[in-house]
Amino acid sequence: MIVKALGLVLATALSPAAPAPAAELHECATATTRCDGSVEVPLDWENPSSERISVAFTFIPAKDADGTVAANRGGPQPALPEVPVIQQVLGPVLDRKNLLVMDPRGMGKSSPLRCPGADPFKPATIAACAESVGPRGAYFTADQASHDLDAVRRALGLGKMSYFGNSYGTLYAQAYVARYPNSVDAIFLDSSLVIGRDGYAEQGFRARLDYLDLVCERSEACDSLPGTASGIWTRLVDRLRKQPDPQVTMHQAFTLREPAEAVLGREVVAAAHAYLNDDPAPLRRLARLTPKTIPPFDPPWLAGHVAFRCGDGSFPFDRLASPAERQAQAERYYERERPMAPYRPTDFFPAEAVASQEWCINWPTPRHSPPRPPGQALPDVPVLVMAGDFDGNRPAEVARSLRVFPNATVIRIPFGIHAQSLLPSPLGECVRGMLRTFLTTKQVVDRKCTGENYRAVGAFPQKLGDLAPHPARHLSSGQRRILAAAFATAADATARRNPHAFYYFGRSAEPGLRGGQVTFGQDLTLDKVRFVRDLRVSGSIKLTPDGRATATLRAETGRRSHEVTLTWTAFGTRPSLSGTFDGIPFG
Repeated sequence: MIVKALGLVLATALSPAAPAPAAELHECATATTRCDGSVEVPLDWENPSSERISVAFTFIPAKDADGTVAANRGGPQPALPEVPVIQQVLGPVLDRKNLLVMDPRGMGKSSPLRCPGADPFKPATIAACAESVGPRGAYFTADQASHDLDAVRRALGLGKMSYFGNSYGTLYAQAYVARYPNSVDAIFLDSSLVIGRDGYAEQGFRARLDYLDLVCERSEACDSLPGTASGIWTRLVDRLRKQPDPQVTMHQAFTLREPAEAVLGREVVAAAHAYLNDDPAPLRRLARLTPKTIPPFDPPWLAGHVAFRCGDGSFPFDRLASPAERQAQAERYYERERPMAPYRPTDFFPAEAVASQEWCINWPTPRHSPPRPPGQALPDVPVLVMAGDFDGNRPAEVARSLRVFPNATVIRIPFGIHAQSLLPSPLGECVRGMLRTFLTTKQVVDRKCTGENYRAVGAFPQKLGDLAPHPARHLSSGQRRILAAAFATAADATARRNPHAFYYFGRSAEPGLRGGQVTFGQDLTLDKVRFVRDLRVSGSIKLTPDGRATATLRAETGRRSHEVTLTWTAFGTRPSLSGTFDGIPFG
């Protein structure tokens, strides 16, 4: 039976991607504007007589179309609400390409699975959800969804399609092309999941302190701190475990170790070093940006999300084992391998720690359902892959996983993060440019996109005497030290307007590091801001869209006041500073 079913799948995969006969076409096939529809498909594609479920889609035809782009931005979650975002990302591609977006089965409008009250951080509720869904839950997976998509393609009478997949959408893309190699003419993957040799997605949890080492070794100031960045952070976590700080919880310490956010990447290693040396202000300031505890995750599509993740992923336990056996296997793995080191599951979940980390312990996976069947030859179609330094998987890991594509190009994005094509920033626009060129021409044009627009800082100064004097001519040593502190204060404020600083979007104000207030408006306003304790800085900073900063400031030490003007490139790896100090020019 298994051999016969596999033969049927392979025969389908090797058949040409021809349009369906006119009599079988869906009414959306002749639409001239956006058309929302659905098709009925079998729950189990290897058993055509199985229960029928409905799969919903949106089809947006282009005038004089010369092809179609199928798209999924990830999750796994409902896709149809994301159609406007996908349209913005693809932009002019849709002038000549149709757009096809499908809600994955089990979510959104596609026969959704529902488990009210399910909470992935409460293992018993996931077990109850699995029991409620029953055996049919084994069929809400990427391999089945790939057949759903091709059923939609055929119902619309479409020929070959290009595929744009982001995050979990990259898994859908690989599952589809593995089963329908003749239906795809190009694939663009952003933030790709890594698929192991067994064909399942690697979805394990890792702390990835190596990312801190990467950002710190790019900066002379950060690299000069004693020890390694990962070692500093490990000591910080140990300190917080032994001496809990209500202003920096363990969950915040886990969130803050992620240098993908520009302000965190710039400051967090230095802030950890300061904390370990009895200066908690820099780290506590960063911690105020993040939630103290793990936010709830209870969307209405949670059951579908868990079904896909558990059916498509590989985990530190046997897929066919009982929940009790899985629990024991996972606990042994976490104890032996410590994949989240220096963190422990008990840091976040004192009770049922491992099961709260590994949601799929209590979700049965009785069916063999690798998204990308191991050993299967994949087509020689052009594949362009964006891989960021600070994504969940390093570029080298992504490249190894995608060697199965004979014609794949993996482009590393320095300091790039997750879902780069969706970012509302210069980096996002750069990646979208490559995406649009590729899907239009099938040609790879490397625009050298980068998210590296800062250097990590070194030790945080507490007083003027901790700062090295600025090397300005015609100023005394004391004046040069005040100039250095005034610039450090201004640079600290403008860093929060970095286009990659997503924690600061919409934020209108923030206290100065050691006093005063910074207001973020059209200009930045500093009101007696203390970056070091013995200098107050007031004034305004104008920022242009390209990061050119101009500041007019008053720097006060005790009863003395100095007028300082500064001009520099706020977002860059080599800022050049010029201006005046009490009317004396420097530069």
